[in-house]
Amino acid sequence: MILEMKVPSPGESIKEVEIATWLVKDGDYVEKDQAIAEVDSDKATLELPAEMSGVITLKAEEGDTVAVGAVVCLIDTDAAKPAGGAAPAAEAPKAEAPKAEAPKAEAPKADAPKAAPAATSYAAGTPSPAARKILDEKNIAPATVSGTGKGGRITKDDAVNAVPSMGTPTGGSRGTERTKLSMLRRKVAERLVSAKNETAMLTTFNEVNMTPINQIRNEYKDAFKAKHGGLGLGFMSFFTKAVTRALQLYPDVNSMMDGDYKIAYDFADISIAVSGPKGLMVPVVRNAELLTFRGIEAEIKRLALRARDGQITVDDMTGGTFTITNGGVFGSMLSTPIINPPQSGILGMHNIIERPIAVNGKVEIHPMMYVALSYDHRIIDGRESVGFLVAVKEALENPVELLMNGDAKRALEL
Repeated sequence: MILEMKVPSPGESIKEVEIATWLVKDGDYVEKDQAIAEVDSDKATLELPAEMSGVITLKAEEGDTVAVGAVVCLIDTDAAKPAGGAAPAAEAPKAEAPKAEAPKAEAPKADAPKAAPAATSYAAGTPSPAARKILDEKNIAPATVSGTGKGGRITKDDAVNAVPSMGTPTGGSRGTERTKLSMLRRKVAERLVSAKNETAMLTTFNEVNMTPINQIRNEYKDAFKAKHGGLGLGFMSFFTKAVTRALQLYPDVNSMMDGDYKIAYDFADISIAVSGPKGLMVPVVRNAELLTFRGIEAEIKRLALRARDGQITVDDMTGGTFTITNGGVFGSMLSTPIINPPQSGILGMHNIIERPIAVNGKVEIHPMMYVALSYDHRIIDGRESVGFLVAVKEALENPVELLMNGDAKRALEL
């Protein structure tokens, strides 16, 4: 029996995916539930498992965009499993390779008619309307592009593949590589541009004295790790608790625009921006306002590991009412984070630097961090945005009283 394998729906809003990598070759024998491909959606990279055992025939190439429900491969379930594994089946196409080379020998004949007219045709070097538009957008002169169309005309493909001049070379390696962005990266780019163009985004800044948090971590991190199965006591749990507290004080920051309406939430689903092998991903910590320090650290670790291992799901990244991003892990001192639509606010953390500050009329050196809140001014006013960031600062500088109810050991479940 020939089984048609169709692209399953990764999520409710996803209509198409891209074949990122085939993990098997055409003609291989695959086992049921074996991962046969990695597919990119605009939210995550997912593995496609074989539905049955048998010999596979691929119906799509790597990089192809296919609709959800489309057939991407066939599995012959009646085929016997090779005694030596899948190798014999994989070698079958190789044996026919010499036959496939026959058309290549005719390639020079196909080029000959193009080359002759190109030298004398009045159309040589003239771009088509679509090609001209692309060249104008790239700021590339048509005279610098070699046309492969009829009579030497510059086609749309010529314009798409054209690259601007990099000047007169003076020696050394000057190689270039053109690779297609993954569907996830293209979607991230689209959303970032959308956030800049469709929101009234502003950023307000403050600074936080990290001494109190450092003191708590230095005192309790070993006991916390021993008590909670190797779980570390990091900064993210303190920032998440401070954010959920501030969202309760300033609920407009925890709301979204929906046309002429505002949607307010009485819960805090905190999106945590993490860098994965496929690019930026933003998994969500659900109902973070109800979680303890241990619960937040455990959930962030779980989501970060799934993102790192490429196992993050669409559901893991769906929703979120507010985002926290930490550029400090890469050494950033200050930045203006971009809102994660349709959310209305994002908090940017940065690196910690020891700096002299005035304390009670004296100069002292303390570990300091700049924090930034980018917000949509259409729905959040200056009073709310500044008040929110000040509330975050106050909680981080007085964590025992404002985040731990006066008892650090109890709050850390020690």
